Amino acid sequence: MRTAHKALAVLVAAVWGLNFVVVEVGLDHFPPLLFSALRFLAAALPAVFFVGRPKVAWKWVAGVGLVLGVAKFGLLFVGMDQGMSAGLSSLVLQVQAVFTVVFAALVLGERPGRVRLSGMAVALAGIAVAAVDEGTSGPLAAFALVVAAAACWGASNVLTRKASPPDALNFMVWVSVVPVLPLLGLSLLIEGPDADLAALRALDLTGVGTVFYVAWITTIFGFGAWGFLLRRYPASSVAPFSLLVPVFGMSSAALLLDEHLTPLRWFAAALLVGGVGLTSLGRGGGGRTSAPPSPMATGPAANLVAHDRT
Repeated sequence: MRTAHKALAVLVAAVWGLNFVVVEVGLDHFPPLLFSALRFLAAALPAVFFVGRPKVAWKWVAGVGLVLGVAKFGLLFVGMDQGMSAGLSSLVLQVQAVFTVVFAALVLGERPGRVRLSGMAVALAGIAVAAVDEGTSGPLAAFALVVAAAACWGASNVLTRKASPPDALNFMVWVSVVPVLPLLGLSLLIEGPDADLAALRALDLTGVGTVFYVAWITTIFGFGAWGFLLRRYPASSVAPFSLLVPVFGMSSAALLLDEHLTPLRWFAAALLVGGVGLTSLGRGGGGRTSAPPSPMATGPAANLVAHDRT
């Protein structure tokens, strides 16, 4: 890769890592389900008029929109709102790579090889260490919600694989349309109209800025730049930069939110990042191989990295 393009890949990882801090700030201004709905609304509506009609069947657009947009992001935002720290969320969410391999084996018949299985074991050990650390410092229920979000992300990766969208940007935009009304409905039902109206009436520049960042900087810029790199280089060259996301997420949370990073948490990070690297980049034992999905943990196109390009 050219030096400028390596710098762009690092910048995207930094944008995605910092995004967890921005989400944490946004949750001080909005109920979690409403915030998630607003991010998809802001990302999708301006762009939907420029990308044309969906280029895959509506069932795939709806399926990925519900699993990724409603389930994954709903669980993530609620988990963070319930006390899961931004830095740890950026780390734990990367276990989606393990869930992706498991679901691909069950649904697509992709057999993981020894390297990939070893990576899964190391990553799961990292999750166990992180759970121990969280059990001594934070709510385990919130931790479980973020792990469940990672599982939904893995499921959406497999659905996207089945859909095989020829135009990833077009697919991303239409997938982003799907969660808006379900998330708004869930917010009204669970969080209540009074809480939603109070958040909207108290809207200030900081609140608007968080929506703008998660919708346009993280989603539109981040996904657009990542897609540009994948069009120019093999996924095996681009994907390793995704492992920087939790590094930027944890360090920015420590610097900007004063989150305490224990030695146990750094150990969990080393295990999880290393395990995800092996899980994502190791070749399967048979069938097709796949590059890891994009780690855009709070972007609607999180799973749209091209597969089968290594």
